[in-house]
Amino acid sequence: MFKNKIRVSSGVRQLDRQLGALFIGDNVVWYDDAGSLAATFSLNFVHESQRQGKPLIYISFDRSPRTLLEDLGPLAENQHLTILDCFTHGKGDGSEVFSKFYEKDGARWPYRIVRINEPGDPKVVSDAFYSLHGSMTGDVRFVFDSLTGMQDLWGGEEAILKFYSHACPRLYELDTIAYWIMEKRAHSERLRANINHIAQVAIDLSVKRGKSALTILKADKRKPDALNRPLIYWNDGLAVAFETETGKGGNIDLGGRVKQIRKRQAMAQKELAALVGVTPSTISQIESGTIYPSLPGVYKIAQVLNVPVAAFFQERSDAVDQVVFSDGGTRVALSDLPKRDAVGYRLSPAEFDADAEPYLIEIPPGKKLSAHFFVHKGQEMGYLLEGQVELNVGNRMIPAKPGDVIYLSSETPSQWKNTGKGKARLLWVKIKK
Repeated sequence: MFKNKIRVSSGVRQLDRQLGALFIGDNVVWYDDAGSLAATFSLNFVHESQRQGKPLIYISFDRSPRTLLEDLGPLAENQHLTILDCFTHGKGDGSEVFSKFYEKDGARWPYRIVRINEPGDPKVVSDAFYSLHGSMTGDVRFVFDSLTGMQDLWGGEEAILKFYSHACPRLYELDTIAYWIMEKRAHSERLRANINHIAQVAIDLSVKRGKSALTILKADKRKPDALNRPLIYWNDGLAVAFETETGKGGNIDLGGRVKQIRKRQAMAQKELAALVGVTPSTISQIESGTIYPSLPGVYKIAQVLNVPVAAFFQERSDAVDQVVFSDGGTRVALSDLPKRDAVGYRLSPAEFDADAEPYLIEIPPGKKLSAHFFVHKGQEMGYLLEGQVELNVGNRMIPAKPGDVIYLSSETPSQWKNTGKGKARLLWVKIKK
């Protein structure tokens, strides 16, 4: 009987669906064929662990603390994160350029960094993370980055196999979930076979014909439909979507989603085509499902529409059923206004099908806008959060101060002006006609 049978999200909803989610106790091995593919899934795992308030220990052999923190970005600013630095005195060879990092005032760090002075000794490393684990509560998460870096430092596959074969069963019994990353081509088939035998989950990441592919090689006590079958996926930052979900019979229609997002931004096919660099006929065929755009084409369309690539592939229910959005808003273009004159952020996902679209509009001090924010055939409402503005409606200059509500029924302002000394910020809502 599988231990605990407590299901945990990987942070990638589509992977959870294909895999059957993670279980407490899982050791998940990621075979990275390109050396950079596993990062997206690791960062999602870190993000999901932090969302659940779970402690996570990140063991780094290949990257210095400074580089790792830069790669983690906002995820680094979390008190539940502990970094075990096996790089500085490992591949970094104790160099002053890496040691200087520790001259920073550690009291200001929300995270915790533990420097291992003898990372070349596997016992020292294991004692360090077991000790850290003992000071934490709940199901602790681990990311080992990477087995390849361990092998380079420890001098061969036998040392790796010995370490891994002892650590995995113990981490399983300690109710952890651990990600193990390794570069596929840097290791022998014998080592990979032994690691597969011990791991609960094994996943291969590769690039096939210019597309990223994920293959589930093993999933103990689960029966994924896609076992040993490559699944093409797209990723844009942390967002991941599988191409298999876009075929006939599925819930995702890429062309239809492009059309939906384009129309919600009041952009004509001709305008989108010009910005993407194709003919209007090409956009029409994409939206009707007659042709399928290339990967660069998908990225270009997403860039022009100011949405992540994954917005074209997410199921409608993913957004429709969502209650709280915490991504902080996506920057969008405001009509034909120069970017320096005003900035707009959509506060809900572009694929979110609701009767109202909320935005945050920012107008720098002294700026005068020669048009309204949007070309929109419907009602709009705004709430001035801070600053002072004037809007020209029907040749009337109407002032507004913080706390004022602005309502537009049919006529839109021909001009906006920030009349205050600071930035003007408006919460703005477009209402469907």
